[in-house]
Amino acid sequence: MSLQEKLDAMRARFESRTPPYDKVSQEIIDVMHRATEDLRNSGILDRALKVGDQAPHFTLPNPEGKNVSSQDRLTRGSLVLSFYRGVW
Repeated sequence: MSLQEKLDAMRARFESRTPPYDKVSQEIIDVMHRATEDLRNSGILDRALKVGDQAPHFTLPNPEGKNVSSQDRLTRGSLVLSFYRGVW
């Protein structure tokens, strides 16, 4: 099963409000649909990187607060970028 098929199945379960999504109200689902449509209408998809595009070089802090350069990391091989919310 492809990632898109898995995402589609998850969305269908969410929207049908079957467990574990049985406590999600229709109002929340509607808000999520409106927010998604607003993003699409904003033009963000036209500005997003596409498969095969090269990302610009950047420097970001790691979890310890030390700046890490993408250009420096790429000298070691492929680079995977992960976003997380941090410490709760």
